[in-house]
Amino acid sequence: MHPVFQSSRRDFTFGPWKLSAARTHIMKSAQAERLADELHMPSLPEMMFGDNILRIQHDRGFGIEFNATDALKCVNNCQGMIKVACAEEWQESRSETEHTKEVVKPYDWTYTTDYKGTLLGDTATLKVVPTTEHINTEKLKAREQIMFFEEVLLFEDELHDHGVSSLTVKIRVMPSSFFVLLRFFLRVDGVLIRMNDTRLHHEADKAYMLREYTSRESKISSLKHVPPSLFTEPNEISQYLPIKETICEKLEFPEKLEPKPEASLETMCVKSK
Repeated sequence: MHPVFQSSRRDFTFGPWKLSAARTHIMKSAQAERLADELHMPSLPEMMFGDNILRIQHDRGFGIEFNATDALKCVNNCQGMIKVACAEEWQESRSETEHTKEVVKPYDWTYTTDYKGTLLGDTATLKVVPTTEHINTEKLKAREQIMFFEEVLLFEDELHDHGVSSLTVKIRVMPSSFFVLLRFFLRVDGVLIRMNDTRLHHEADKAYMLREYTSRESKISSLKHVPPSLFTEPNEISQYLPIKETICEKLEFPEKLEPKPEASLETMCVKSK
């Protein structure tokens, strides 16, 4: 039985930006089945929050949002070598369970996503360019009043009680800036831990946002020096997971801003190398 979630919506204005966070109930079965068909997936995560969203939108229409449906569009529907190996290792470790055969399917049963957000805007959009500039983490550590904070769960699946796969997004707003953390966290018990983080930072006096995507992963067998109690704590375990990929980008504001733009979506996934 799924837990009951109370619906809520919160809005906050930060200069020309409107920040909106919506949390509501789990997607109903019929809806989930239709969406799974559209995404060419056998099934969706057990707890799929299709209407949960975090949106950051400029008063001229451009911006970025985070939602579960676009995140699942970035899941690899074909089994890659790593995923096959992981599924087989998981299968060997769970050979007596009733769900064993279910994990070896022609899709990523872990729902691993490299989603980095969905760009908003039609006549004006954020321009994504590579950069060597990094988010100033020291500045983020400075004591500043938190004017607005919200955490939104986009999806979660317990992998038949043998781990967890989840996607959450948090935002905090200070007087000088706002900071977003989108985190995909995967733990397959006895097999591996994977974490894909997207950090987004905008300082009020800058005409751009900085976005950093970091992918970390480790087999459980390589974490024997780490207390198992940390395996369920993403903030604690991250320091022990080797970085597999880092992408730094600058999301530049459009030079010419047109009035009355209509929102259109461009899903941002990391391009496979």
